Amino acid sequence: MWTPRSCPHGHRECSHGELEQWSTVPNAITALRTVVAVGLGLAAAVDQDLTLLLWATGVYWVGDTADGAVARLLGRENRIGAVFDIVCDRVCAAVVYMGVVWLLPHMVLPVAVYLLSFSVVDLMLSLAFLAYPLSSPNYFYLADAPIYRWNWSKPAKAANSAIFLVLLLLTESVVLTTAIAGVLLVAKLLSLRRLSRLPPAPDTDCAHELSRSPAGPETR
Repeated sequence: MWTPRSCPHGHRECSHGELEQWSTVPNAITALRTVVAVGLGLAAAVDQDLTLLLWATGVYWVGDTADGAVARLLGRENRIGAVFDIVCDRVCAAVVYMGVVWLLPHMVLPVAVYLLSFSVVDLMLSLAFLAYPLSSPNYFYLADAPIYRWNWSKPAKAANSAIFLVLLLLTESVVLTTAIAGVLLVAKLLSLRRLSRLPPAPDTDCAHELSRSPAGPETR
């Protein structure tokens, strides 16, 4: 694992050791949205209330967008915050989808496949940025462009979260949503396979040098 230092060029995509701290506004937003989303999700399960579950989902998604946006706005992106966000995303997703199963028991199969993909395989992929001088997975294109496109580009993020849940709730189709969850899982497994074949990251403090190295993304 790459040891956090500081990019000599000040690139926002790169890790900056002096920014590695817990007490930041983005981390406070992450913590708050997680507590509220989990609370609403649990209340939804207890009360059998789909509306509360939708509120929990909304808080999770809006908060997940807000913490990253604030981090970029304030120049406070750091690896601690990225890992905290990744972990909290899985907590929120687990509560939301367990609530879905509680309210719609027949949807247990697609939910199980999705949670396997998101909470296990995607977790391993999301933490892979720690092996590089990157501040978060959002800049993984500097390490490997295909893996970034399949997992953290805007279309990939939409397919991995919003599209699946919206179709699940609108259609309640076990066959359709299991197929979608299966496709997502396969994409994650292929990404993990590609990740396992990447050469070790060069010893550099600037992530922009990754693409210019002999093993950079352009040559793979």
